[in-house]
Amino acid sequence: MLKNYTDKRMNKCVFLDRDGVLNNEIGGYVYQEKDLSFTPNMAEALAILKKAGFLLIVITNQAGIAKGLYTRNDVRHIHQLIQNECGQVLDDLYFSPHHPDYTSQTLLRKPSSLMIEKAMAKHNIDPAQSWMIGDRPRDIEAGQRVGLKTIHLTTESPSALATIIANDLLEATQKLIAT
Repeated sequence: MLKNYTDKRMNKCVFLDRDGVLNNEIGGYVYQEKDLSFTPNMAEALAILKKAGFLLIVITNQAGIAKGLYTRNDVRHIHQLIQNECGQVLDDLYFSPHHPDYTSQTLLRKPSSLMIEKAMAKHNIDPAQSWMIGDRPRDIEAGQRVGLKTIHLTTESPSALATIIANDLLEATQKLIAT
């Protein structure tokens, strides 16, 4: 079926950081299958968001590429494993392979918002209906820069910028759906 280019309806989206949101933080880089483990109820939370009509897009910094520790294909492989775990509900993946100490300053790297802006343009996303979920203040800041509502996953010092604070992705999803 051909896409109707006159359709001006905008999509709602949940942008998701990867490490600490979809998969567990390990204190280093997750680029090998042996290091990948999923956050509790990740697949269930994503299924709820998808059923509610949200696009699901991963927005992640991957500085290990700039440091020469792993490749873009390693990132794509981990993404595919996450897709397999959650039933292929993720709509897209954006990652920044940069680090200012190893490559250059870039607007792609969070807390800048260029990855989100690119996704918004590609997928016709309405920021007023959309959210950013992350476990770091830089995730929240990136979302705020483009007018997204934000959810900070933390059990410690929450970002003052965040719209909602939650302990994990499932709690974040429940709070988001309740708004």
